[in-house]
This record gives sequence, C-alpha cells and structure tokens, in this order.
Amino acid sequence: MDSPVETVLGDTGTKAPKIAKGLGLRTVGELVHHLPRRYVRTRELTTVDTLEEGELLTVVGQIGQTRRREYTDRRTGRTAYRVDTVLRTDGPSLRMSFFAKKAHMADWHERRLPEGRRGIFQGKVGRFNGDWQLTNPQMVLMGTEGEDAAQLSLETLGDLYPIYPLTKGVDTWDLQRAITFALAVLDEVPELLPEHVRAKAGLVDAGTALEWVHHPKDHSQVTRALQRLRFDEAIVTQLVLARRRRALAALGARPRAGRSGGLLDAFDARLPFELTAGQVEVGAEIDADLARERPMNRLLQGEVGSGKTLVALRAMLRVVDSGAQAALLAPTEVLAQQHHRSITAMLGDLATAGLLGGADEATAVELLTGSMTRTQRTGPMSRLASGEAGIVIGTHALLEDRVGFADLGLVVVDEQHRFGVEQRAALTDKAGTPPHVLVMTATPIPRTVAMTVFGDLEISTLTELPAGRAPVQTTVVPVADAPHWVDRVWQRVREEVAAGHQVYVVCPRIAGDEPEAGQGDVPEEERTDRPLSAVEEVVEELRGGPLSGLRLAALHGRLAPDAKDATMRSFAGGEVDVLVSTTVIEVGVDVANATAMVLLDADRFGVSQLHQLRGRVGRGGHPGLCLLVTHSEVGSPARGRLEAVAATSDGFELSRVDLEQRREGDVLGAHQSGYRSSLRTLRVLRDEETILAARGAAGDLLESDPDLAGAPALAAAVGQLERSVAADFVDRS
Repeated sequence: MDSPVETVLGDTGTKAPKIAKGLGLRTVGELVHHLPRRYVRTRELTTVDTLEEGELLTVVGQIGQTRRREYTDRRTGRTAYRVDTVLRTDGPSLRMSFFAKKAHMADWHERRLPEGRRGIFQGKVGRFNGDWQLTNPQMVLMGTEGEDAAQLSLETLGDLYPIYPLTKGVDTWDLQRAITFALAVLDEVPELLPEHVRAKAGLVDAGTALEWVHHPKDHSQVTRALQRLRFDEAIVTQLVLARRRRALAALGARPRAGRSGGLLDAFDARLPFELTAGQVEVGAEIDADLARERPMNRLLQGEVGSGKTLVALRAMLRVVDSGAQAALLAPTEVLAQQHHRSITAMLGDLATAGLLGGADEATAVELLTGSMTRTQRTGPMSRLASGEAGIVIGTHALLEDRVGFADLGLVVVDEQHRFGVEQRAALTDKAGTPPHVLVMTATPIPRTVAMTVFGDLEISTLTELPAGRAPVQTTVVPVADAPHWVDRVWQRVREEVAAGHQVYVVCPRIAGDEPEAGQGDVPEEERTDRPLSAVEEVVEELRGGPLSGLRLAALHGRLAPDAKDATMRSFAGGEVDVLVSTTVIEVGVDVANATAMVLLDADRFGVSQLHQLRGRVGRGGHPGLCLLVTHSEVGSPARGRLEAVAATSDGFELSRVDLEQRREGDVLGAHQSGYRSSLRTLRVLRDEETILAARGAAGDLLESDPDLAGAPALAAAVGQLERSVAADFVDRS
C-alpha cells in the first residue's frame, strides 16, 4: 500500500504522470482509496434530466443512427470525411461527430458505431445549430467479448460502472483499469480495525470494502463498502480527539470557585434585567468546571445577541473573586475596543479599582492592543504583572513574550476560529498552571461538526435571545432583474434615518485595488470580473448622490486604530447616520440604534458571514431591516445562498446550509492550509450515525487499551493524523 503509485500505472502509458500528479495520488494505497463519485447502470440508458453547456457528462447511451459525409478540406483541398451519430439517453439525445482524413478511418467509425450499439460515453456538453452535442467524446463500447479490443461485454463491465473524480487528460476507464490492476496485485489489504470493533459495528473487512466499492455487483455492496470506509475515517478522527480530551483531563488546574459577597455577587445585584434560563444553565456548567482540579475546556456557542459576552464576563468575575486573573482574546482591534467599552460600562464602578470612587469590590479592566505605543502599554502591563488588574481585553498583543500575568486563571477566546493553535497556546502558556479556557463563537455549529471538529471540548449552547431583541426582515434585492430597485434601497435608508435610526452599508472591498473581504467564503467558480463595491468609492458616491445631506463615515482595516475607534464611538454616539464599512463590524459591534443594513454584492459573502452581519441590527428593541443587494441570477448557487438567509433567522439551520454548500475540507481548515482534508468520504452532516458509533468505539478502545497497543495499524493511523497539518485544524479548541 505504501509503494509508489507508478508501480501499478505501467500499462497506462503517458497517462501515468497525469494520474499521479494531477490527482495527487502518491502511493498505491492512495490510488485504491480514490473512490468513485457515482455509478452508472450498464444495463439501462442513463436518465438525463437536464443538460448544461460545458458540463462533463458520463452516460450509458445507445447509438440511434450513424451517417457518413464527405467534404473538401479547405486547408488541403482534399476529400475528408465526417461521421455523425445520434446518441440516445433516457432523456435528451446528443449528437457526436468524428472526423477522418482517410476513407478507411471513416469506415472504422461506421463499423464500431452501428445503430443500436450501447456503450459508456464521456465528453463535454455543447450546443451547435440548436442541437445538444457531446464534444470530443471518449467511450467504452459494449459488445461480444473479443469482437473488438475497444469493446467490453456486460459480464466484464458488471451492472454498475464506477465514475471517478478526474483530472485533465484522464478518463474514468483509465482509473478503473489502474485500480483494478492495483487490487489484483496487492498481497493483502491491511486491516485497520480490531476484530471485536468491526464485529460490533457490523462492518465488512477492509479488503472486501475496497473490492465492493470499485467493483460492486449492486448498490447494497456500495452502501456496505462506504459504511466501512467512512467508519475508518471517523474512528481515527475520534480517537485523536478522545486522546486529547484524556490528556487534558490528566492535567492539574487550580480550582477557581469564587467567593460569596465578592465582585460577581455585586455585579449580579446591579443587573437591571433577569438572566435568561439558558444563561443561568450555562453559567452553572461553567461554574462547575471552574471549581474542578482540571482545566475547563468549553465551547460556548449561541446565536448573535444571545448573551454570550455576559456569560463569559460572569465567569471572569468568578475567577477574579478567586484571586486570579482573566484574559479575553479578540481577533480584531475594533472588537477588542468594543468589548472593553461594553464590559467597563456593564461593570460601572466595579471596573475602577484604585480610582477615586471605585467600589470596594472593584477590579481594574485593562485594554491591550498592537497599535498602542510603548508608553501606553506600560501601565496596563505593569498592573497585569502585579496582579492589580483582574481582567484584560486584547488582541494578538496579549500573546507577546513581554506580557506577563501574576496568576492567569481563565482565558476567554472570542470568535475562536480566527486564532491558530500556536496562538492560543502562547497565551495559555503564560499561566503558571494550566488555565481554564472558554472559547466563544456566534457561528452556530451542527452537532456532528461539533463532535468532529471541536470534539475535545465540552459544548454549551445558548438558544434563547434576551428580551428586547426585535425581528429582522431580510430581503434579496436582485438588481440584475430590476436595476431601479437600487433607488428604493437608498430611499429606505433615508426613511430609517428620518425615523431617528442609523444604518450600516457593508462592502466586500476597501478600495478598487483591495481584494474582496469575503472571497474566502465564495467558491472560485463564482468569482466575477465585475468591479465589486468598495468602501472608499461607495461612501463618496452616496455622499454626493442618493444620501447627500446625511452624516456618513467610512470604517475599514486600513484606517489607523485611533481613527477606527473614533469612528465607532461616533456611530455608537449617534453622530453618524450611515456607516459604510467592510466586515470589520461582523462580530461584537453593538449599536442599539442601528436598525438597517445594506449589503452590497451580498453574494460575495458566505451564509454564516451574512447571518453574522445581519445580527448587528435589531439589537435595541426596534424592528430590523437587512437588504441583500446582488447581481446574481435566479437559480444560481449564489442566489440560493441569499434566499436561504432571507428565508430564516435560525442560525443552526443556516449553518447546515452553509456546510452543505461548502467543501468538507473547509470545515477542517484544509482550504485555508492548502492541504487536503483528512476526510475523504466522511461527511459530517450526512454521516451522523457513523460518527456517533465511532465516537463510542473510540471511547471503549481507549478505556481498555489507552496506548492502542492491541491495534497497531489503528495506532499508526492515529499518530499520523496527530502529526499532520490536518490535526492542527481538528484541534480548534
């Protein structure tokens, strides 16, 4: 299985390097695990519902008629030949044309394509003179064995023929032949699973699984083969996560149970509202974790505006009551500044320790960001090192070596997917003993994603919204269909401002020379050459046009930190009517008077990102409005995403839509890292039962055999994943 793939590609001639390099298959093991994406039934014509120009089509078809035509080649002046055929499917028919310079070649085409002959045909779909065509078709023809070297009998083909993911210059039968040869010469397919695990799960052995997935007699064999292969992937991933959970539990940590009559009690007594039932329940889970002698490692997820920051603040106050310190790590300066403003405002005089008028129970709340000067940092860093400051809020600046703590007891990471493993470790390593860790996300995570990607964390979910959150009406504005609707968009903005409210306008770019902010969430095939909306251009167009007379301001990542902070303060203070911004306002920004948002080129953002942005409005009790302005066409995937966002405000439902539309590798970070996902066949939404079974099996295995000594092949696979780049992204905790 570890032999170079070239050892079994000798009979594919010039296609060997294309298979090896184009598909990234380095070993024989990788070749035989290159699985079919679908199968065609060889005994019936393939059902074709619709055709699209440019698509690669593979079908079982039947020759309807074949005609030979002579013509004069304009370049040579000689007689040439064209053989035209009609290919029938269970749906539209397609024309195929074959050109020949010699009569005997035209005769050969006619002989091999008689009316009624069936075969497997593959080519790109095109249109010519109103007819569908299959251009540059490749084929495997069916007939009597031995009748023609290019023909196969149904007995040879089998009932189901595998169709593989391809690369340029390689046909599906090239791969089928190479994989068939590889399976034939393999002495033995290594067995990953111990026999008792395989028997309990009702799985076929590894060799049978590969034979059935590549040469199935029926779909039931395909189903059982894939069940086994998916379980293999699931159990390796779950073992990595389970081992990490066990290693974490083995670490010692200082309990941080707080005290009566301290900072937390004083804060709770001043709250002007009741906590939601969810906040009380999650708070109790966190309190129990903090009181244990092992580090808390918990993920707090919840809808935009569900009150995660308040839950995190109460945890930080409990830790301060225990004599320790808490750090909140934010991904951007705008968000760090927003957190600092909101937390100090919530605490009031409880955040003014050491100042005249500070409460007896008060602590100091510091802000530390990369843009602060050395002089500005000196005071906060000194108070952190001495223990005078109980809470610090900051960006990556907290990770710097010279930032020290007296006793760091809790690390809260906001929007944790923005930080890498090494960055989080740099902060937790600043504690004398392992600190408790609480990570937060406003991007709802489906259950199986949570088990697969965040499987080494305990998970708490806030599903309720606090009182005062108003509904947000979301509407798709298709300017390609109705350009005049843009005028109505800006009219609605004026109406909101006239009513005393404020509005966000979000663009995918800062300026004409800036890459679009949301392009990481947009499939490459949906990229466009059309100039996209840019903050610096839009703010000037609006100021001199449809929004003239209103108070407009721009906010984006190129502004100096002081300018960004001043702009946000002005908007929060009601001094700006319309804020034209990039996605820097995506998370954490909370302006109660903002009631409307216009997203220009909305199709350039992903589903979860749109949901996050929409959550910035309707936070002050007033009904919200979100207008998704797009040039995408009806029926396109981009329009489908926008319509899904407009149809529901349920973030968990949208997270499933988002995942279904994105590559699985993106979930594990493969897209960002440039490496292939470790998941080849497993899909975290579709394969929930498999993941649950594998999770249970992983726990049982480690309980009886923590080092996996009795399953050396499985131990090797787990070790490989733990060492790989993919494991860094599985470890998103």
